[in-house]
Amino acid sequence: MFKFFTNKILNGQSRTITSAAIVLAVATLASRFLGLLRDRLLAGHFGAGDTLDIYYAAFRIPDLVYNLLILGALSAGFIPVFISLWNKNGEDDKAAWRFVSSILNILAVAMLVLGGIFFIFAPYLMKFITPGFGGEKLNLTVQMSRLMFLSPILLGISSVWGGVLQSLKRFFVFSLTPIFYNLGIIFGILFLVPRFGIFGLAWGVVLGALLHMAIQLPTILNLGFRFRLFFDLKDEGVRRLSLVMIPRILDLAISQLNFVAITVLASGLAAGSLAVFNLAYNIWGFPLGIFAAPLAIAAFPTLAQNVAAKSHKIFAQNFSATFRQILFLIIPSSALYIVLRAQIIRVILGTGKFNWTDTVLTINTLQFLALSLFAEALNLLLIRSFFAHQDTKTPLWLGLISSVFRIGGAWFFSRYLGVAGLALGYALGGIFLFLLLWIFLRRKAGGLNEREILKSSGKIIVASAVAAAAAYLNLQILAEFLNTHSFVGIFTQGLIAGLAGIIVYFSAGLLLRSPEMWTFWRSLKNRLPFKSVAPDKEMIQD
Repeated sequence: MFKFFTNKILNGQSRTITSAAIVLAVATLASRFLGLLRDRLLAGHFGAGDTLDIYYAAFRIPDLVYNLLILGALSAGFIPVFISLWNKNGEDDKAAWRFVSSILNILAVAMLVLGGIFFIFAPYLMKFITPGFGGEKLNLTVQMSRLMFLSPILLGISSVWGGVLQSLKRFFVFSLTPIFYNLGIIFGILFLVPRFGIFGLAWGVVLGALLHMAIQLPTILNLGFRFRLFFDLKDEGVRRLSLVMIPRILDLAISQLNFVAITVLASGLAAGSLAVFNLAYNIWGFPLGIFAAPLAIAAFPTLAQNVAAKSHKIFAQNFSATFRQILFLIIPSSALYIVLRAQIIRVILGTGKFNWTDTVLTINTLQFLALSLFAEALNLLLIRSFFAHQDTKTPLWLGLISSVFRIGGAWFFSRYLGVAGLALGYALGGIFLFLLLWIFLRRKAGGLNEREILKSSGKIIVASAVAAAAAYLNLQILAEFLNTHSFVGIFTQGLIAGLAGIIVYFSAGLLLRSPEMWTFWRSLKNRLPFKSVAPDKEMIQD
């Protein structure tokens, strides 16, 4: 039994995009539920006030460094480079593992140097990004941020290993990492905060990062990795990665600039505004994590292989199929989010010190973020499609243009709507970026099977509108019979209305003969994660 679990589960290889996406989606669903539990515990323990403002502000610099150095280097080119090195001479090729060791050592040195610099200059940096903080609130933010800087060092190692697992399609273990990360933070809230106060939150983050890294180690060793003290800047893989990482770092710098700008703007609004935005943002990101991200991540290696083989027609087919599957799941999610936003916020966050004022602010923030859910979901696929073409410059410039629009909108609308205005500006910027990415990718790829996308989109939008109407009607009917001032009442109302909307959506999909609905059903029925099966007809691996 143990051998079966190790060989078939931990080290099993996903055979198709769909099976890989299912593995990622199931694990991400568990992780996202843990994330909602984490946020409920945070809201109940602290409310939307100074403490959570400090916690989220302290995250900003460590998160910025992680996203720039780690994701900047790895997300753009690590997988294509590793795959090419691995495929040169098969699994006996040592060049791929030498490349991994070199990247680990380079990142470790870079993170240690940056960590020392940040420790010294943290007071000045935190004052810059939280100009509305002062006194003890600023001091606590600085101390918390210094502690949290241990996490990107651990996550850096973990991300390199995660890139290897994605390249070799060992998606199961890779998909467990965010689960263990959230478990570490929850442990900190429940057991470390009573002992260490607010600093228990920071130690929980560090523990989560350690678990994120440790869970991947057995599979990495099983694949043949052995750490070597290589620091070879002239290594073939390192040189190839460096050519594409700088534009990607700049691209992510623009993305992180958006969050820094939100932090700056929120720090000047009412106390708790930063906490409200982050709590709403985390809930908004739930369907992105369980639907869009797994499909985009799973499709990336195949899209990269299609481009490398110059199979442009097959690339367009795989892109179109993944694009439509994301739409099939995200459009109804957006519709139900808007209809059920009050029930969602009250069930997840409405406890303890999270009062009615906090609830209303978060509801208003979520409704504006939901407007761009479809765009942000598709942006995950569009950006990876550029990376598959080894083009990191185009997303960089498009991201810069959209960030000006996004930050400007957040500043303008926050003057009139407060924290909800931050969400509206952020959402409009995401939609604008989607339009830019689509136009430029279509030019590069020479066509993206637009006819199929438009035909499916029409059916999905109609089915989603009917589902939203059904959910809204059920809300109104149930309000007459349930005590919506209690947790049980509001949970029951939201659950029944949501299920009614989902049932109506799938029924409408059947009536409209939506091909994505049938693909989804076949995936659930037949695609076991580690079963060797023929490729999905709509996912041509080439």
